[in-house]
Amino acid sequence: MNTLNRFPKNPLITPKDVKPSIEGAEVECLLNPGTFTFNDKIYLLMRVAERMIQREGYLSTLVVDPAAEEGVSIVEFALDDPKLAYDDARVFSYDGETYLTTLSHLRLAESSDGINFTVHDKPLILGEGIYETFGVEDCRVTQIGDTYHLTYTAVSEYGPAVGMQSTKDLQSFTKNGIILPPPNKDCAIFEEKVNDLYWCLHRPVVKVDSWNELNIWIASSPDLKHWGDNQCIAKSRPGMWDSQRIGAGAAPIKTAEGWLEIYHGCDESSRYCLGALLLDLNDPTKVLARSAKPLMEPDADYEKEGFFGNVVFTNGHLINDDELTLYYGASDTVICAAKLSISEILESLRS
Repeated sequence: MNTLNRFPKNPLITPKDVKPSIEGAEVECLLNPGTFTFNDKIYLLMRVAERMIQREGYLSTLVVDPAAEEGVSIVEFALDDPKLAYDDARVFSYDGETYLTTLSHLRLAESSDGINFTVHDKPLILGEGIYETFGVEDCRVTQIGDTYHLTYTAVSEYGPAVGMQSTKDLQSFTKNGIILPPPNKDCAIFEEKVNDLYWCLHRPVVKVDSWNELNIWIASSPDLKHWGDNQCIAKSRPGMWDSQRIGAGAAPIKTAEGWLEIYHGCDESSRYCLGALLLDLNDPTKVLARSAKPLMEPDADYEKEGFFGNVVFTNGHLINDDELTLYYGASDTVICAAKLSISEILESLRS
């Protein structure tokens, strides 16, 4: 059995700890932070989902607007307007145009001890351009040399796609655009080359009628921009904890036994748990082992109840020798952390 130690102070960050980015908005939920260290501090790059405080009789939301002072503007519709179609808490349409009820951006939180975090007042990355009009979500951060590569889900009417930006100082950014077209998400880049190529895990979204395939794929690249040789390496497993969908977490961890990837999976009840894949060191397209049982399940109250309950979801971690610290989103509402042993995870994959 793997020893799982949730931080006693969980949840570490809640919506009330985060200042809305514009006046009249409120932070609805926090989700799934990318994690990294910079200048001797620990940083979380969280997804912050905001919505407008609603006026009686109206439905209002935020949309990306480069011309606006804060980069977003407010649109509002009367609830009795026949052009409005609103039967989902997450999405609605007006006169054939689709809108989300919340708009997500990426916001930094920093800490000296990995427990007590100060949240920055302003977004680090906002949606920009036609492929990010519905915001940006769920960032993974991979450090290669002195450069941090940020992959995230870019959301628009075209569907979810993988965007990437790179930085060395968190001040200036190189915008790499869409590196994997829609529908795709959950992109985690390896932290070093294998066989002179860069590698990433990703998750195409295939939904056609009753056909539903949400599996983990791998791709390679000579330059971090052009990705190809795509292969499916892990599928959802009927009757198991990851029967409905699976997706990559943060960058795979290099161990003597292989590349260790902590991934998420959910079942038919949409209960999200975490497990592990072990990939071959010299050929990461080969899966050597996979968790039969979850490493982590939504058991704490803050993991079971929230905006979308029964969820633990990670795309950020820190490593200190054998100790793996997972920073994760719980119930799509709060940010938490837990510690596991890498050697114990590897042992569980051998059994």
